[in-house]
Amino acid sequence: MSLVTFYHRVAELMGSGEPFVVAVVVDTIGSVPQEVGARMIVTNAGRNFGTVGGGKVENRAIEEATKLLLELSQGEHKVSRTRFVSWNLEKDIGMTCGGSVKMFFEVHNLGTWNIAIFGAGHCALALVEILHRLDCQITCIDTRSDWLDSLPASGKVKKLLVKDYKDGIEKVSRDSFVLLLSKGHSTDSPVLMEIFKGYQAGLTAFPYLGVIGSRAKAERLKQDISAASLDEKYKSAFLCPIGLPIGNNDPQEIAVSIAAQLLEWRDKNKPGSQ
Repeated sequence: MSLVTFYHRVAELMGSGEPFVVAVVVDTIGSVPQEVGARMIVTNAGRNFGTVGGGKVENRAIEEATKLLLELSQGEHKVSRTRFVSWNLEKDIGMTCGGSVKMFFEVHNLGTWNIAIFGAGHCALALVEILHRLDCQITCIDTRSDWLDSLPASGKVKKLLVKDYKDGIEKVSRDSFVLLLSKGHSTDSPVLMEIFKGYQAGLTAFPYLGVIGSRAKAERLKQDISAASLDEKYKSAFLCPIGLPIGNNDPQEIAVSIAAQLLEWRDKNKPGSQ
């Protein structure tokens, strides 16, 4: 395998938006299954391209890489995007040869900006069409497989089919910007109430929580909060309507206004922002 071939595959994955890890053997001592410079690409599905020696060493490297992807995708802010490991092949890997190997792991395409959208209808589709071109990871949750299938095919877009919208809440990392754009009040409200029940139980609040709709819908949602015996403070813990006050009611223009607001919120919460 040539370096040109390897980095051609890296370029393909970078373009697709799919999160992946490059693992590189950087040092060896003694008897080892692969030489310094051996490279492998790992995605959430496992080994994607290349090799770092096969067998137990490669299996351990795949485990390390997929673990790193999982930790970062779950919003573990203290987890670095790079990792350096040193393994004794006998003690750490369980091999009979007495060598050791040092390996470097680097994560790519895993944006720290996570966005969860409940609903895959017209406005959600228009919004995802905009967002998947940005540096973010999107999870779109719906009860309708055909609507999910209409979303862009991208490594940045995770399509989650559920029986009930509320089932998707536990699948969303706590650092996500969350938007409720489902079928209407009857499906948005239960999700919002469930999110606030989680807040009340001590779960970390999402940095952005918005519900599509009018001011009248916002008032009705506030009534739902009272009816659910939730703390009154949650009446100011969500945005409704969402989006900047621009454009008309066309789904594409609504999507532009929402995307603009998300960018505004993301940037004002960056370290050092005013």
